[in-house]
Amino acid sequence: MKQIWKIKQVEKLFNKPLINLIFKAQQVHRRHFDPLLIQISTLLSIKTGNCPEDCKYCSQSIRYKTGLKYQSLMKVKEILIAAHQAKASGSSRFCMGAAWKNINDRDIPYIKKIIKEVKAIGMETCMTLGSLTNSQAQHLAKAGLDFYNHNLDTSPEFYNKIVTTRKYEERLETLNKVRNAGIKICSGGILGLGETVKDRASLLIQLANLPKPPESIPINMLVKVKGTPLENNKNIEPFEFIKTIAITRIMIPKSYIRLSAGRDRMNEQTQAMCFIAGANSIFYGCKLLTAPNSNEKKDIMLLNKLGLKAEHNNIKKNENYINTKNQVLTNEQFYDATLQ
Repeated sequence: MKQIWKIKQVEKLFNKPLINLIFKAQQVHRRHFDPLLIQISTLLSIKTGNCPEDCKYCSQSIRYKTGLKYQSLMKVKEILIAAHQAKASGSSRFCMGAAWKNINDRDIPYIKKIIKEVKAIGMETCMTLGSLTNSQAQHLAKAGLDFYNHNLDTSPEFYNKIVTTRKYEERLETLNKVRNAGIKICSGGILGLGETVKDRASLLIQLANLPKPPESIPINMLVKVKGTPLENNKNIEPFEFIKTIAITRIMIPKSYIRLSAGRDRMNEQTQAMCFIAGANSIFYGCKLLTAPNSNEKKDIMLLNKLGLKAEHNNIKKNENYINTKNQVLTNEQFYDATLQ
């Protein structure tokens, strides 16, 4: 029986001591994943800038003067060069983003070609292209797209303080269309937008209570871009970020949790604690769309220090939980024990 989370339950988790949360999260993590394997992705902006949306954190919005240079949709050859480089560096998934509110039908054949070409070199594919129609989602599925990214960003209660050009329900509808088409979902949020702890809890509830949670959950730390309305936001406290990672792992045990934007601002100790708290995916490469990312050489050094290795193949995980007495617990029994 699927666990349906309620706000009071999740707020109770946020009020628990960090050390206890990390302990519980590590237990959950080890029941479903090898704790020494990290899934590595590379993210490329295949169409940059001139986005009509007003997301207050985004450098690509045409509404803000951020100095970003517009780049039209890249040629397949250029994308494949980047994909080959990503594979050589150790990435198993190649993610591609285009700054659109929604993709036009006329662009679908070209996007399908990109998907097929990248898959042909032996990489998983992920795309983020804005809102989709049912027909567009079906076309992407037929092309073999593995993942579709469409972040919820924050809670439904706080959302209209950050974005007014797209409704929260529209984001959920796109996720539903992607799932119905048979494509895996990549969806997460951003911390540091000015949200409350209750907003963070509400965001995680939205993700966890989907009919099937996202297989990949990026947790971003706000990258403050000069020229955007959030350029002077207060930094999120590192332990609060780590706590959110741990609670995400407890609530959504079988998904990959990715440290995404803002990782270049984290020291090694913060990143290490995130991995201990249940994060098991990162982006390689100098950029995440337009945001800076951690240096690849530094990443390799950090993974080596921690004894972590890149995961290249998905491994089937146990469907049940095992407690300290080696008793098999159902999902519901485990969650009830966690909340006690």
